[in-house]
Amino acid sequence: MALSQRDLEVLALERRTFRRRGEKEQAVRDELDMSATRYYQRLNALLDDPDALAVDPVLVGRLRRLRAQRTAGRDLDVDPQPEPGP
Repeated sequence: MALSQRDLEVLALERRTFRRRGEKEQAVRDELDMSATRYYQRLNALLDDPDALAVDPVLVGRLRRLRAQRTAGRDLDVDPQPEPGP
């Protein structure tokens, strides 16, 4: 299944570089008419889509690596629960 026009627009926006704080979120609202939350949900789903990988393997590969690093970092931050004593 091919990507939708909206999916292609999400990938195109993600390729861009933003220099100021909040500039990306403003572009998401103005250009895609989406909330930042919805944008990141859609982007995350695209990272698991083989069609997105076929369209832009460099971008999707880079974003997958960044996501894996964040996930691994979160896993390290969690303290195991101590076992209850007798």
